[in-house]
Amino acid sequence: MQVADQVTRTLRRPLLALAENDRVEGLMRRNGVSKGLVRRFVAGEDLDTAIAAVRSLADQSITSTLDLLGENVETPDAARAAVAAYVVILDHLAAAGLEPNISVKLTMVGLDAGPDVARVNMVPILERAREVGGFVRIDMEGSAYTEVTVAITEALHDRFPDQVGTVIQSYLRRSADDIERMIRRGARVRLVKGAYAEPAEIAFTDRREVDESYRRLMLRLLDAGAYPALATHDADLIAAARHYTAERGITPDRYEFQMLYGVRREMQRSLVEAGYRMRVYVPYGTEWYPYFTRRIAERPANALFVLRQLVSR
Repeated sequence: MQVADQVTRTLRRPLLALAENDRVEGLMRRNGVSKGLVRRFVAGEDLDTAIAAVRSLADQSITSTLDLLGENVETPDAARAAVAAYVVILDHLAAAGLEPNISVKLTMVGLDAGPDVARVNMVPILERAREVGGFVRIDMEGSAYTEVTVAITEALHDRFPDQVGTVIQSYLRRSADDIERMIRRGARVRLVKGAYAEPAEIAFTDRREVDESYRRLMLRLLDAGAYPALATHDADLIAAARHYTAERGITPDRYEFQMLYGVRREMQRSLVEAGYRMRVYVPYGTEWYPYFTRRIAERPANALFVLRQLVSR
């Protein structure tokens, strides 16, 4: 485990840097072997394929949150197109008899053009979510966007308290305060460890510190949060949550576990069989490369495999 951790730390920053490398992206898109690995983590490139994946999970009593991949749109037209696409996703999920639950990055709806642009663009998405009985999770991005994402979530939650929540990353040193902000207003939180490369001044960089932060924030959310989502593949943290909730009499309908599409599928099914709620984050779309790069940076075996494929080319 220590060797794997060292490999991950060594490769993480250079791998994350590849998320913005157009040449490497081109190699990945042309490499047939790598495409097979991409399909493990990404449900497909079109909505019909993604909805089929959501239905397959529902048949296993696993719920989903559907994510149209992409970030940092550059024009107002692209932001408006993303808004329209999210509304269509909610409509199609509802029409298919599936839970209309989606995840949205604010940079997909114009955050780089200003906070007001993103906030206004989120309104029609949340209005449709309210109409179809759905829920929208505002994803957290790199640390440059953390405060504005929390603030926009607060503003939208005032108007759509049952339709919107956000994500808090345990590796950021500020996250305990952000958790309290969400608890005070009763906003739903997905707790994750974090998938971006951040400096030590603002983030824990040691795995043990990140895990301990996650544990503290997890227990706080289980005690006082509004239906928290515990997004982790860490067996020790999952066991800690199960032990804590059993000890405190916190029933499984008051929170849920979440995992990524294609990761630890057997554990997903075993948690459902044990009576826990499980939701899978299902990404799809043509803009899969940055998301995929962050996934391989988290797992040294995947990272080494992909690097070998690129070198062999």
